[in-house]
Amino acid sequence: MSKFVQADRNQPFLLPPDLHDWLPADDLAHFVLEAVERVPIERFKVNERGTGCAQYHPHMMLALLIYCYANGIFASRRIERATYRDIGVRFITANCHPDHDTICAFRRGNVSAISESFLQVLLMAKELQLLKVGKVSVDGTQVKANASKRRSIRYDRAQELREQLEIEIRGLLDQAERADAKGEQDPQQLPKELARRGRLKEQLDAACARLERQAKARAASEQGAYERKVAAREKRQGRRKGKQIQPPKAEPEDAEQTNLTDADSSLMRKNKRSEYRQCYNAQAVVDADGSQLVLSARVSQCASDRNELVADIEAIPSRVGTPSQVLADNGYANGDEVSKLESRNMDVLVAVSRGDRRRRHDFRPVTEPGPCKESKMPWIKHMKEKMERDENRAIYGLRKQTVEPVFGVMKHAMGFRHFLLRGKDKVALEWQLLALAYNCKRLHNMVLD
Repeated sequence: MSKFVQADRNQPFLLPPDLHDWLPADDLAHFVLEAVERVPIERFKVNERGTGCAQYHPHMMLALLIYCYANGIFASRRIERATYRDIGVRFITANCHPDHDTICAFRRGNVSAISESFLQVLLMAKELQLLKVGKVSVDGTQVKANASKRRSIRYDRAQELREQLEIEIRGLLDQAERADAKGEQDPQQLPKELARRGRLKEQLDAACARLERQAKARAASEQGAYERKVAAREKRQGRRKGKQIQPPKAEPEDAEQTNLTDADSSLMRKNKRSEYRQCYNAQAVVDADGSQLVLSARVSQCASDRNELVADIEAIPSRVGTPSQVLADNGYANGDEVSKLESRNMDVLVAVSRGDRRRRHDFRPVTEPGPCKESKMPWIKHMKEKMERDENRAIYGLRKQTVEPVFGVMKHAMGFRHFLLRGKDKVALEWQLLALAYNCKRLHNMVLD
């Protein structure tokens, strides 16, 4: 008698298989399918012309994206492959196999449906009494863009390369004309070098024009403040007038940069000891009252978090609720942003200094603390007094326990290390889709517990 269970792969099924028998009843796929059914069909982009082949059901396509993102499958070609290999994906698609072009087009064209699904998952959590919007934690993380920093170029260098390429293109055209005259080359074909330089010059022309438009828009936005400063200076007498106020420049600075692959991305680094990378600043607001659900997810092109606090809080859907307490780290220390939230009856706790407290068994050598410079800003003094209270320090300790683990799950457990799409709008869509997948995964685990 054999000691092993025989695995006969040529044995046909007596009856057609039922995937419900292969997929556990508590699998995430069932939860995702239930969640997407709450999204009205009107929020999807649907072909209403009635021409062409029948289209896949939008609820199925959205569930496919959410389930794959929750399981670390992000590329459209890998999602297409998973419709053949993964039982959970095959269950969601009901044995349909959308190709990667269809998946990618659906992802790009259904921003409204993804936003509505993000809201419906949060409302579902409120109905289950697992979400109560009170204390929230705010933080940002730099996520690599789908572009190389080697494709970033300064405005002055772009101008130099444009002149150099013009000379090279004229030389290649003269060379092609001489070759045509001698009959050595097909006159209908241009050299590959000429086409390559022509494409590069077009990219540089577009990059310079983009930087010039940004400079003009910045000058127009600063014109009002410039006129107010000039009027205030004219009212002063004698030496009290101070230096001449320079008007805003409508031309870009030589050091301003843009990327030829993804113009919306920026060069960023985490700290002074880290290298520069081509990134986006992905922001998230997380519930700090126990659920750790993401309440809002948005993307910024600025490496600093200084001006992101109000925009992050305003991105929370109004139907979800308004937070009563906001926790943020030192990067969000901006008096104007804090005062705007406090005027809306929100209690804001922001670290205004890194502090001199050391761990009990700190590996770093003991050094004498330097002189502490007292800030002249009243709001900083007020915030320091708030943060010195024991109850506020205990509440503020929830920040690193709530929002930072969310980024850890997204990057390490789910495997999201860089964006696949290009452009701020598409990247913001991808970040919200990732937050939606995380919320489904988190809420599913909470329901099972």
